[in-house]
Amino acid sequence: MSELVTGEAVALEVRPAKLPSRALAVLIDLIVAFVVYIVVTIVVVASTASLDDAAAAALSVALFLLVLVGIPIAVETLSHGRSLGKLACGLRVVRDDGGPIRFRHALVRGAVGVVEILATFGVVACVASLVSARGRRVGDVFAGTLVVRERVPAGQAAFAPPPPPWLVGRFAQLDLSAVPEGLWLAVRQYLTRMRQLDPQVGWGMAERLAADLAAHTGAPAPRDVPPAAFLAAVVHERQAREAQRAFGAAGRAGHAGYPGPAYGGPGPLGATVAPASAPAPVPPAPGAYGGPGAYGGTGTYGGQVAPAVGGFTAPGGGPAAAPAAEGTVPPAADPRSPEAGPPATGFAPPA
Repeated sequence: MSELVTGEAVALEVRPAKLPSRALAVLIDLIVAFVVYIVVTIVVVASTASLDDAAAAALSVALFLLVLVGIPIAVETLSHGRSLGKLACGLRVVRDDGGPIRFRHALVRGAVGVVEILATFGVVACVASLVSARGRRVGDVFAGTLVVRERVPAGQAAFAPPPPPWLVGRFAQLDLSAVPEGLWLAVRQYLTRMRQLDPQVGWGMAERLAADLAAHTGAPAPRDVPPAAFLAAVVHERQAREAQRAFGAAGRAGHAGYPGPAYGGPGPLGATVAPASAPAPVPPAPGAYGGPGAYGGTGTYGGQVAPAVGGFTAPGGGPAAAPAAEGTVPPAADPRSPEAGPPATGFAPPA
């Protein structure tokens, strides 16, 4: 992964294209260009057989520049960095800030490419791509561009698991401005791969990452929250803030799973509804999140048992009481069960 910073100071993580895929894309483009060049040359020579040698030489140079240089530049400009070979290999040329290229970028890449690809048979381009950390050739350096991968295999796409429901919104007051990007990347990589780690090793890594994250936020990690669940909740909070900056209050509401008016979004008939107070976090049932689990072990959200359907499972194996939502009335006991006791009729039995 490589990081690009846009003009709005937003960091984008992209996958730079390496030498094999770029070489295959260039080979496809060159084969198509040479086929077109040969066909056009035959047609032009057959139609201009009466010209003298000087005019024929000038026409040949013009055809070479038009077909092998001008057309690729026009194609990259009009397609925003996708030539035929790049389209087949899932690549695209972008600017250093992640935006689409323009005519000047394609012109510089095409002009330098005549020397480093056509004149040297690609030797200079291969050496420059191998030396560069992001696989850029000399034309990319002069033009300020980068070739990235647009298509990523589904098996390589990893997503961080969501935090436990009772932790959503609990860390809304944390100051995340001092957390470096390298620590965010390490936390996300851990969350996406923690199921592949040994439980004890994963638990130790989560504790170290949670300690580093707490040191940069200035607030200690809660003792009643497993470190991996704490990491997932803080990452979720950061994503919610980014969604709110991009889309307003409705973006944060949609990210958190709550309706827009609860966070100050537009209400019925266009009226603006005041932000509702966030519900107080309900602590988990005793023992439900005690040991290493899905956030560091074998259970769910830190519990050492398999997850239960529709609730949480305690380490002993029996279902633990799930945290009740605010304003929810517990169900009444069945009057036919022996635990329900005598019915309240309002009359006292005779002595």
